[in-house]
Amino acid sequence: IAKVAAKLAVGYTLDELMNDITGGRTPASFEPSIDYVVTKIPRFNFEKFAGANDRLTTQMKSVGEVMAIGRTQQESLQKALRGLEVGATGFDPKVSLDDPEALTKIRRELKDAGAERIWYIADAFRAGLSVDGVFNLTNIDRWFLVQIEELVRLEEKVAEVGITGLNAEFLRQLKRKGFADARLAKLAGVREAEIRKLRDQYDLHPVYKRVDTCAAEFATDTAYMYSTYEEECEANPSTDREKIMVLGGGPNRIGQGIEFDYCCVHASLALREDGYETIMVNCNPETVSTDYDTSDRLYFEPVTLEDVLEIVRIEKPKGVIVQYGGQTPLKLARALEAAGVPVIGTSPDAIDRAEDRERFQRAVERLKLKQPANATVTAIEMAVEKAKEIGYPLVVRPSYVLGGRAMEIVYDEADLRRYFQTAVSVSNDAPVLLDHFLDDAVEVDVDAICDGEMVLIGGIMEHIEQAGVHSGDSACSLPAYTLSQEIQDVMRQQVQKLAFELQVRGLMNVQFAVKNNEVYLIEVNPRAARTVPFVSKATGVPLAKVAARVMAGKSLAEQGVTKEVIPPYYSVKEVVLPFNKFPGVDPLLGPEMRSTGEVMGVGRTFAEAFAKAQLGSNSTMKKHGRA
Repeated sequence: IAKVAAKLAVGYTLDELMNDITGGRTPASFEPSIDYVVTKIPRFNFEKFAGANDRLTTQMKSVGEVMAIGRTQQESLQKALRGLEVGATGFDPKVSLDDPEALTKIRRELKDAGAERIWYIADAFRAGLSVDGVFNLTNIDRWFLVQIEELVRLEEKVAEVGITGLNAEFLRQLKRKGFADARLAKLAGVREAEIRKLRDQYDLHPVYKRVDTCAAEFATDTAYMYSTYEEECEANPSTDREKIMVLGGGPNRIGQGIEFDYCCVHASLALREDGYETIMVNCNPETVSTDYDTSDRLYFEPVTLEDVLEIVRIEKPKGVIVQYGGQTPLKLARALEAAGVPVIGTSPDAIDRAEDRERFQRAVERLKLKQPANATVTAIEMAVEKAKEIGYPLVVRPSYVLGGRAMEIVYDEADLRRYFQTAVSVSNDAPVLLDHFLDDAVEVDVDAICDGEMVLIGGIMEHIEQAGVHSGDSACSLPAYTLSQEIQDVMRQQVQKLAFELQVRGLMNVQFAVKNNEVYLIEVNPRAARTVPFVSKATGVPLAKVAARVMAGKSLAEQGVTKEVIPPYYSVKEVVLPFNKFPGVDPLLGPEMRSTGEVMGVGRTFAEAFAKAQLGSNSTMKKHGRA
């Protein structure tokens, strides 16, 4: 639409412009005819803003969105729900009907719209409310309510008959209505793998249809696909070229935004240039990765294990890249590898070595690197004991998080106990990490690429806010402004050691803290970081493209990219914060990320670059006095 509108603005008429999707077989004046249903659902991050009013009003509060395509509204809706990545695999219940207050809460949530109202609608039908009863509370068109009610009744039937009652005909009916394997497994009381195995027995797999703007009236070569459970498959995968699949990051949210899509797009562009057929899997309509012409083939699907495995079954790629979409595809790495999917780049085991605190600790000790005193705990009393050994203040956080989710600085035992009681649920499966907080330290981010033979330092970024503010919320400077050359060289050496120890293939990000001229290692992420676009633009080195080629087997030396680029000018990244949307929220920055965007300022001096960054982020700069 934007492309056609731009051409109309410079004088073209609709009949002069051709529709790219149909390969020029229809003009832009040909009204689109669609034989599918599309659902868009916003993604909210109210959990990042304690005390914020989480009711939906005339002011926009969502930070991202998901889109799903299906043959029916029910299929499309359920695909969108699981693509949101909010812990739901469909219409998961929000309240226990055994709770005497359940009905009161359901009515309140229906009447006063919040981010989870659609799930409460399903709960209302479970609690016995009628379509008219729900309509009177929500004013949502009855047609949509009838669709949800039917899905709830089918869920009740699945729970009643169990896996033994899932014959081929009933299972096909459920899949046509968009039920995920994971949701059916939960309802039937079995593991997801058992539902997948049952589908294999029945040879029940999705087919892929093309988005062609003409309801298949004209033949089209555009490989823009969505899944559904029908007969004819239009995927028509090629067999003459090696394929590489890139998994996107799903809906934007705080901590995992458009920076990761930048990496996915650059990976696709680089690999296309090298002759590979590229396949993109994503479900975010706001991104460039979901443009039908960014990759050779686009699958507009939720980035879940079930959906990815089905695409792999059809396409049979040479490799799948999970490093570029943030935590979304990384969480699938182990399961994909176990299913025989060729994950290229850093292995899932190496990723786990960096994420698993105990395994990482052993690697750090072997390399004799310095870290703040730390511990991993699985119970509140254990945390209290360890905290006495380490000393306050402490940074506490769950393992395996992105964007500093549920991360806090605690200053005493009472603070620590409150954190465990209100912020996290701790167990052997979900340990909590304690780190001694280095007050008044300078935090540093380093992006690098390793091909197994050498390590390329992409950039060393000095944070402007002190340690304790999440790296995604801190302004930073490249090159570093106050760090000595000796300190930077120590970091370069440590990054190199870590890259070889963890057997990184592709991008990695390392965070350090510098205090009293001592370098402390904070964490290592063997994946694309949100700083990659900033570093690439600041240095002119397309890090995501270079790393994608490394993952496909092309060394840094073969690419002619072997030297760190230190620009003769300064680049400053500044963040954009959404506090004007959430009045009443404490705007003090901390270890949990809350920014929703960023800008970059470039200048001959640090001061000039910093000033430009402030102006770019719409910050009001004082004309006199102290900052």
